[in-house]
Amino acid sequence: MDSVLVLIAAPGSGAISAEVVEMLQGFGAETPRWLAEGEALEVPAFAAVPEFLEAIRGAAIDANLVPAQNRAKRLLIADMDSTMIQQECIDELGVMAGIGDHIKQITARAMRGELDFEGALLERVKLLKGLDQGIIGKIIRERISFMPGGKTLIATMKAHGAYTALVSGGFTPFTERVAAELGFDEQQANGLIIEDGVLTGAVEYPILGQQAKLEALRRIAARLGISSLDAIAVGDGANDLAMLGEAGMGVALHAKPQVQAEARFRINHGDLTALLYLQGYEKAAFGKGADAEGDRT
Repeated sequence: MDSVLVLIAAPGSGAISAEVVEMLQGFGAETPRWLAEGEALEVPAFAAVPEFLEAIRGAAIDANLVPAQNRAKRLLIADMDSTMIQQECIDELGVMAGIGDHIKQITARAMRGELDFEGALLERVKLLKGLDQGIIGKIIRERISFMPGGKTLIATMKAHGAYTALVSGGFTPFTERVAAELGFDEQQANGLIIEDGVLTGAVEYPILGQQAKLEALRRIAARLGISSLDAIAVGDGANDLAMLGEAGMGVALHAKPQVQAEARFRINHGDLTALLYLQGYEKAAFGKGADAEGDRT
């Protein structure tokens, strides 16, 4: 068996119904193995997989063909904004500065790959010059919420011996808090330059962009004595593409169109626990995580 077909639906949706299972078997699939009743299952790849996928097109189900070997990864590399949390931190800073719509437009274009990441970051941070440093803490307390499934993802992988790293093109005041709350082993992001309690409109160099995320994956894997193939990476924006392509399992999570088109694995309906199902974990094996949609940092 070279690969398995993994079907994943949103938690509690029951979208993987008895009818879907009957359809699977009608296309020649073996009896599936349930990872979570109604929510996730896997079955060895079968000849009529393309026809089956066409038959369920439009259903609220993520379908991914995953290599059967080396599924449970030893390293997780995760983006932060719109991946481990539900917001883009620089957009939230823009809202507080009274220029939220303008900054959001630049962010959206950069994440779609329409703008150079570094140039777009410098442009947006420059617009934040003079913003009081205390605003960052207010945003963290009041406006940042975790992506559902994140705590369970981290807890489960760590319980099974994996190492976890948060690698973000955002800013360290946010990654430090998010990494600590979710239980990441380490974090890396860009540093905002602050003087006399206000943002200067500049960032520390070198800027952590697409290449830096790729290098972080390679560096951490080498330090652990493992291959990039032993890693799972997750992100949503164009600046995540290099690390998604390098990792043994690169997952586009509710991602931008360009990322969806280029990533090998895609999750559009499930939450972050989908990454555990892709690795072959059953729900009964999940680690403890106080996950609730909207949970604040």
